[in-house]
Amino acid sequence: MEPTYDCVIVANGRFPSAPLPLEELRKATALIVCDGAICKIHEAGLEPLAVIGDLDSIPPELHNLYAEKIHSSADQETNDLTKAVRFVRQAGFRRPLILGATGLREDHTLGNISLLIEYAELFDRIEMLSDYGLFTPLLHSATLTSNPGQQISLFSLHPGGEITTQGLRWEVTARQFTNWWQGTLNQALGAEFTLTLDQGAQVVVYRALVDFK
Repeated sequence: MEPTYDCVIVANGRFPSAPLPLEELRKATALIVCDGAICKIHEAGLEPLAVIGDLDSIPPELHNLYAEKIHSSADQETNDLTKAVRFVRQAGFRRPLILGATGLREDHTLGNISLLIEYAELFDRIEMLSDYGLFTPLLHSATLTSNPGQQISLFSLHPGGEITTQGLRWEVTARQFTNWWQGTLNQALGAEFTLTLDQGAQVVVYRALVDFK
């Protein structure tokens, strides 16, 4: 992956089990935990910098243990992940990685992935990593690293401008995606690929972890 992340946010979805997300979790210098995910972080023997959320999923014993690190928010207009992202922004972090935001409930997974576009404008770079792949939101043209044959999918959550690719097996030329499936199941040809986004285009890029270094 391109960046060195300056913090890791752990949501309360499926806890990481694959080598790459576990490595990122263990080497995190700043760990921001969403509400109920503190149970898994505590079991893993990791120390959070902050615990964020409405605190409806934290057992009393952990609430007491981490009382000085808890930042409560009862705002029902946002989910715990967004509350954590806002905390990270206010704390001055610029390159967060999100773990544990997929798996378990599909509605949470879809909601969290779609929120990446809203988060993108707040940071230099923000990404979401699961056991199976890496999600990168793009608001502007960019070149991303890949491996030959790596599976790539593009999701245009807000159809607007046109998207053009270079370096994929099935190239896209000045196309506007109007449904999520239209940019999926592509494949990288080499060590990088480029997405050129016309004005108004926004895309979430998914790179599968198979053979991903």
